[in-house]
Amino acid sequence: MAALYILIPVAVVLVAVAIWIFFWAVDSGQYDDLDGPAHSILFDDDEAPQTSSEQQPRPPQAGEEKADRD
Repeated sequence: MAALYILIPVAVVLVAVAIWIFFWAVDSGQYDDLDGPAHSILFDDDEAPQTSSEQQPRPPQAGEEKADRD
C-alpha cells in the first residue's frame, strides 16, 4: 500500500511531462507538414550535374608518360 503513495504521483508526473512534450512539439511545428518530405523525393532532379570537358581527365596519348609516377 505504501508503494501506491509513490507510484501514483510518479505516474501523474510522467503523464504531465508527456502531455507537455506533445504540446511543445505541436507548437514548434513538428507536425505541420508530414507528407511534404515524403513526396519531395519524387520531384527531385534525377540528372547529375554536367561537367565540362575541361574537368574530365583525358586518357594519356601514345608516347606520353604518366605525371604521377613515384
